[in-house]
Amino acid sequence: MRRWLFLFLLATAVTSGRAQISTDTLYEAAIQQGIKYVYNLEFEKAEAEFETLIKRQPQHPAGQFFRAMVLWWKIVLDVDNRQYDDEYFATLDAVVEMCDSILEQNEDDVNAMFFKGGAIGFEGRLRFHRDDWLAAANAGRKALPLVQKASELDPKNYDIYLGTGMYDYYAEVIPNEYPVVKPLLLFIPPGDKKRGLRELTIASERGRYAAIETTYFLMQIYYTYERDFVQALRLALGLHSRFPGNVVFHRYVGRCHVVMGNYQRAEETFGEIMEKARKGSRGYTNIVEREAEYYLGLSALQLGKHEDALKHLYRCDELCRTLDSREASGFMTMANLKIGMVYDLLGWRGEAVRQYQKVLSMKAFKDTHTQAERYLDTPYAQ
Repeated sequence: MRRWLFLFLLATAVTSGRAQISTDTLYEAAIQQGIKYVYNLEFEKAEAEFETLIKRQPQHPAGQFFRAMVLWWKIVLDVDNRQYDDEYFATLDAVVEMCDSILEQNEDDVNAMFFKGGAIGFEGRLRFHRDDWLAAANAGRKALPLVQKASELDPKNYDIYLGTGMYDYYAEVIPNEYPVVKPLLLFIPPGDKKRGLRELTIASERGRYAAIETTYFLMQIYYTYERDFVQALRLALGLHSRFPGNVVFHRYVGRCHVVMGNYQRAEETFGEIMEKARKGSRGYTNIVEREAEYYLGLSALQLGKHEDALKHLYRCDELCRTLDSREASGFMTMANLKIGMVYDLLGWRGEAVRQYQKVLSMKAFKDTHTQAERYLDTPYAQ
């Protein structure tokens, strides 16, 4: 449930600018190029572009804001690593200070509202990851009025639909799917899921700065909540095509193929991911390798490649034993369950029984215990 409440808090984050941040064409070009570098995880190139912004207009918040964007994606790739936290928060504080100085001179400066709201929203994203719930919620509370006022001042700004669309969508979805959080959300206005999807689609298709970020969130929404995997795959393929170095987009392509039963394509996609992991490509960590091994094993199982399935599933289990420091992860539990299923298909009943018993000794993940008990009674048959 943490994940979904976290996504709701993101609804208050504004991560875009006006139709054009600056009339300086070189400044504008550096922003656009830097954004592309960020999403392709070319961080050094992105940082160079954003340093150009800071030197060219040191009092403009854009340069520092997009520097924070680079740090955010570094964190996303390894969210448990806190090495960038202090620099990230300090950079966002600098953005807020710059925006406050601008707003003191002109309280209706839309650019300053956007960047201040975005900085506060980005702070809330990480605060929530760090289990600082009160600070995260407070960030959302402070950012929302900025979104609303900016929308009133500049209603034709398509980028703003990222903030309003996410708010409208999650403000309806979260309370309905997770009633336990309703008391925490009494102070907010109601949302409208359908309107939120329309707004996000507009920002995705017509936004100048927020189009990529909005497309990313739409992909997640269609995959996780709407269960519209055709749309999710379409968006994932588009993002992966534009940013082939982004492991997040790459993984979603594979996940969509799996959930749609496209096991041949899933095998191809996770095979590509595996190759990048073995080469040490940025973001393709052992965590990603573990996921790829699991889905390669699952795909091989579904395609009748039993020996390949065992090879990948055992490698997934091996990686889990390094990565799961506290308790068995869902990947470990599922991998061992699938190993038992493969053994049943091969007619190796004794080995299969031992696997199901092992699964029952692990922490339950979804219905793994129910399945293990079922296959202990009756051998799995594909």
